[in-house]
Amino acid sequence: MNYVPTIGLEVHVQLNTQSKIFCTCANSFGKEPNTLVCPVCLGMPGVLPVLNKKVVELAVKTALAFDCTVHPVSVFARKNYFYPDLPKGYQISQFEEPLALDGILEIPVNGAWKTIRIRRVHLEEDAGKLIHPEGRASIKESRIDINRCGVPLIEIVSEPDMTSPAEAFQYLTRLKQTVLYLDVSDCNMEEGSLRCDANISVHPENTDTLGVKTELKN
Repeated sequence: MNYVPTIGLEVHVQLNTQSKIFCTCANSFGKEPNTLVCPVCLGMPGVLPVLNKKVVELAVKTALAFDCTVHPVSVFARKNYFYPDLPKGYQISQFEEPLALDGILEIPVNGAWKTIRIRRVHLEEDAGKLIHPEGRASIKESRIDINRCGVPLIEIVSEPDMTSPAEAFQYLTRLKQTVLYLDVSDCNMEEGSLRCDANISVHPENTDTLGVKTELKN
């Protein structure tokens, strides 16, 4: 029996802005740990986030490039979860009413063009990151850098329209090319400016029933 993969991608893109999404802290990579933070980044009591206008402009620009429908009103919500790199215990994101829906991206497949549907483009803030000291066996700890908390992201979520790793590669490549052309992000994967999670299932050939989905986190 032959099995066919079904693949959908969730792509996180850090935006080219001078400041973070909800505060005036600098959006800059490679600074000393925990030097680009403020009460808003840390979610301290009594502080209120203020949305960065440039973030919205870049997100709308991206959504239109993928032929999405941009909503005149979109809603932010708190996504609650516990993890060491998220000290305030929630991430500000979008779900029920995202920025944009129903886009497309065409990719080359075997000499023809295949249309991959884009389900949604939404805005959210990035989390911090854990640092694991290398080459120091005596240190049994992980360290937390909060500088990345609040860095603006757009998440571009595809429909599960890809049926091979080659198609997923073409989709991600053309998405990256588009974002670079728009000057929305530098897409530097080594610095985390472009990250991709893959949702994959397999099912028997010539059947429409999808298998159990597994999410591979980047």
